[in-house]
Amino acid sequence: MKILLEAGSAEIVEKKSRFIASVSVATTPEEAQAFIEQVKKKYWDAKHNCSAYVIGKDGQYTRCNDDGEPAQTAGLPMLEVLLHSEVRNIVVVVTRYFGGTLLGTGGLIRAYGQTVKAALENCVIGEEVEGYQVIIETDYSDVGKIQYLLAQKQITVLNSEYGGSVQFELQMQRERLQEITDELIEATCGRVIIKDKKECTFIEKTAIED
Repeated sequence: MKILLEAGSAEIVEKKSRFIASVSVATTPEEAQAFIEQVKKKYWDAKHNCSAYVIGKDGQYTRCNDDGEPAQTAGLPMLEVLLHSEVRNIVVVVTRYFGGTLLGTGGLIRAYGQTVKAALENCVIGEEVEGYQVIIETDYSDVGKIQYLLAQKQITVLNSEYGGSVQFELQMQRERLQEITDELIEATCGRVIIKDKKECTFIEKTAIED
């Protein structure tokens, strides 16, 4: 499941109309509605504050609102962008300040959808992945090799302990376990000891696909 780690925002101008997207985390419909009301108060002088949200791992709760725009020209294209992104527990409000020129149905659909897409590109998105926490033990002579390998492979080191020997607590995706342990063993000529491993889930930064 993809989730919002850091909210972003975006603004586009289309024929002098300003479209401002505000994004937030929402784990319940009530939280989403509270954020929508908060944005409406912030932009109280705007003609429209359209909204959409997707909540739940399987998107159990979805809703969109055109807030006075022609039916299905604002909330629905916003919702479609959220669904396509696969981000869950997210709410977005797009505020429109009318610029004096009518955009037409197609223009509105494009503007609202593009504003949400731009806001998502400015967010930090994470994905829940299945993996392992692994504890390895080595002597001091191999520490440099191990640290270099872990950095090259972009493996997260959760904790390090230095005593009579050195222990590293690592976190990695499930499918990388065999590859990483094999390379650690090869790099240390078999001296590294895999002391413990346990299944876990963790959040990893990811990107929104086009």
